[in-house]
This record gives sequence, C-alpha cells and structure tokens, in this order.
Amino acid sequence: MGVFAGTALLLAMTGLYGVMAFAVSRRTGEFGVRVALGASAGNILRMVISQGLRTTLVGAAIGVLGALALSRTLESFLFGLSAYDPLTLATVVGLLITVALVACYVPARRAARVDPLVALRYE
Repeated sequence: MGVFAGTALLLAMTGLYGVMAFAVSRRTGEFGVRVALGASAGNILRMVISQGLRTTLVGAAIGVLGALALSRTLESFLFGLSAYDPLTLATVVGLLITVALVACYVPARRAARVDPLVALRYE
C-alpha cells in the first residue's frame, strides 16, 4: 500500500507541475506586457505563486471535506489510526501544499525572468 501511495504522490506532483508550467507558459505574453508596463519580477513571481496556492488551498479544503465524509467507508483500511485522525490529515495537507509551492515556484521564476520583447513576439 505504501508503494501505491508513493506512486500516487509522484503522479500528483508531476501532474501539478505540468499543469502549472502549462498555465504559466500560456500567459507568457501577458507577463511580457506586465513587465513592459513596469511590473517587477517580484510582482510576477508573487502573482503566479498566489494564484497557484489559492487553487491548491481550495482543492485541499475540498479534499479534507471529502475525506471526512468518506472516513467511515475507509475506516476498514486504516490500521492503527482513527477515522478522524487530525495529525494525519494535517500532515497530508501540509505535504500537498509544500509540493504545490515547489510546483508553482519553478514556472513562476521562469515567468518572472521573461524578456518583454521576447514575450511580446511569442504571441
């Protein structure tokens, strides 16, 4: 079961990074215009990370609510844990938010370094 959980986490991390990188690359022209109009690299970085984290927090909240709703069904699979173990839920949510931060940071850093002329020609 641990191998499947690790594989699922690896797939989630890869998918999250892929979606974030794709979303940021689609907005290259927008970032170029923002930089040309005076936005700093820090502003671009902050904007991309905050939008990614906002989406992640909404997904985490929906996931926790779903886990709490289905905990009685899953209780037979949990050995040594209660169905409503707050430490386990907090650890999983913290891990996913950390993964989302890393997955948001790499494309955001690339977007913050975009040259306005290159970005405007990109369109």
